[in-house]
Amino acid sequence: AAAAKSSFLLDVKPWGDETDMDKLEEAVRNVNMEGLTWARLAPVEYGVKKLQIMVTVVNDLVSVHGLIEDHLCAAPMDEYVQS
Repeated sequence: AAAAKSSFLLDVKPWGDETDMDKLEEAVRNVNMEGLTWARLAPVEYGVKKLQIMVTVVNDLVSVHGLIEDHLCAAPMDEYVQS
């Protein structure tokens, strides 16, 4: 049987307009989990950008909460990621 999958758009907001978005994107892309598909940078307000990431996960293997808390909001990525 095929594995159940879910897709969602994840917005990764940097600390501010001086955050190096290339380093942020590189750090996010270095998260090594099955089923991640990356998207583009999108403008927010006042020249700040956010990284929009389309994520596809195999439901039995990847917890969305775990992805966010254990990988995207944990050190050393928390140097770039506000929320």
